[in-house]
Amino acid sequence: MDLASNDYLGLSRDPRVVAAAQDALDEWGTGSRASRLVTGTLGVHETLERELCELTGQPAALAFSSGYAANTGVLTALGDADTLIVSDAHAHASLVDGARLSRSPVRIARHSDVGHVAQLLAERSETRAVVVVESVYSVWGDHAPLAELAALCRTENALLLVDEAHGIGVAGGGRGLVHELGLAGSPHVAVTMTLSKALGAQGGAVLGSEALREHLVNTARPFIFDTALAPASAAAATEAARIVRAHPELSGALHERARFVASALGTPLARAAVQSLPVASAESALRASEEIRSRGVVVGCFRPPSVPDGISRLRITAPADMELHVLARALETVRDVVGDEPQGA
Repeated sequence: MDLASNDYLGLSRDPRVVAAAQDALDEWGTGSRASRLVTGTLGVHETLERELCELTGQPAALAFSSGYAANTGVLTALGDADTLIVSDAHAHASLVDGARLSRSPVRIARHSDVGHVAQLLAERSETRAVVVVESVYSVWGDHAPLAELAALCRTENALLLVDEAHGIGVAGGGRGLVHELGLAGSPHVAVTMTLSKALGAQGGAVLGSEALREHLVNTARPFIFDTALAPASAAAATEAARIVRAHPELSGALHERARFVASALGTPLARAAVQSLPVASAESALRASEEIRSRGVVVGCFRPPSVPDGISRLRITAPADMELHVLARALETVRDVVGDEPQGA
C-alpha cells in the first residue's frame, strides 16, 4: 500500500488520462523530435498551455520538460547581478538550484516570516527583486502567507514567484492556492508547477503574464535548449487538468483522507495532501520506514539534509482514490511501528 506517492488524485491511472496519452502516441509518436523553437512545438503543447491557464486563472503559460526545469528556467531567466532573490528557507531544491544558477545575489528568509522578507527587500540595493516560496510546503504541508507576501511585493515592486507543485489539485478546489486567494493574474505574482504530482503526468510549467512568457521563450535556457515535452505526457496532463477543473470534489476527497490520517495518527492536520509524523532522529525515521515497508506499506522518510537537523519525520500521503478501509489498515501498520520509536518535535 503506497502512502508515499505524489499522485494525489490517482489520475496517473485514470482511464481518461491514459487514453489521452495513448491517442497522443498514435498521433504524434513517442517524442517531440526537437526543441520548441525549432520544430518541437506541437499542437498538443499549445493545447496543454491553454488548459493550464484555464485551470489556474493565469493569462499565459509555458510548458517545460519537468518541474525542475521550470523552476531553474524561470529563475535563471529573471536573475542577474541587479536582481535580488529572496528565497524561503524551506524552498525546494530546484528553486535553490535555480537561484544559485541565476548569478543573482541571494538572501534566505526565515520560513514563512513576512517581516524578514520585508526587511531583506527594504535593505536591498538591487533594482529588481524576486521572492521565492512554495504555496504548500512539501514536508510539513503548511501554507505560505501568500496574501501578505503578494501585498508586500506589490509595495516593494518585487515579483512573488510561487511554486504550486503541492498546491495544484489540492488547494482551491484543485486550482491552487494562488487561485483560491484571488491572486491569479496579478502582475506581481507568477506561478510554477509540475505536471507530475496531482496531474499524474510528467513535465512542468511557468504561468504569469504574456510578457513573462515572452521573456522566458527568449531567455530560459532549459526551455530553449531542451527537447520539447513528450506528446503523451502533454496530452495526459491536459486531460488531467480538465478533470481537476471539472471535478473540485476530487480535492475534497483528498482532504477527507488527510483528516482521516491526522486523526488516526494523532498529528496536527495540515491543509495539504501530505501529513507529517515527527520522529526523534534520522536513524529512527529510517528504521521505522524500513520496518513499515517490510510489512507492505510505503511511507516517505525525510531526514537531513532534506530537512533541517533535529526534525526528521515520516511523510504520509493518502490519495483521493484510496478506499478508507484500505487506508485504515495501512495506518494501523504505521501506528504499530512508530509506537516503538521515540517521537520528535
